[in-house]
Amino acid sequence: MTRELDATAHPGPAEPIDPDIDLHQPGQRQEPLRSQGAILTAISLGGAIGAVARYGLAQVWPTPAHGFPWATFATNVLGCFLIGVLMVVVTELRTAHPLVRPFLGVGILGGFTTFSTYANETRALLEPGTAATAFTYLGATLLCALLATLVAVRVTRAAGNYRRAVA
Repeated sequence: MTRELDATAHPGPAEPIDPDIDLHQPGQRQEPLRSQGAILTAISLGGAIGAVARYGLAQVWPTPAHGFPWATFATNVLGCFLIGVLMVVVTELRTAHPLVRPFLGVGILGGFTTFSTYANETRALLEPGTAATAFTYLGATLLCALLATLVAVRVTRAAGNYRRAVA
């Protein structure tokens, strides 16, 4: 292994997280706090919006006892589709404000999707009378969420390429 690839061969100081900020400069020491605070605020606000939307959907579309949790299934598949669209738009098609991705992606869509509820609902369905529903829910959610993301990425890229070709 060469010295450049072996991180243990050169035990020097760690690389700065943001190379544009020199923490030795008194005026720049507050910069990480300001930028991290804005990102944390954006994620918090977006997360609250996403969680309220998910809660509202669960109230409108309740899951019957031992039934297939359609609201959580739809939430996760729709959320994955929207994350696919968002990632292509902000990384390939548009120059977005630095807080757009944390607000929409991590905040709203992160708060909207709920894979912890999915895991808990799957566990609750793992009973003798509903085990088939649990395994169907387990597999269908993963498959449909991944396919939704793939479709969203491809459709959004195609729309972006079409838009560039027409312009």
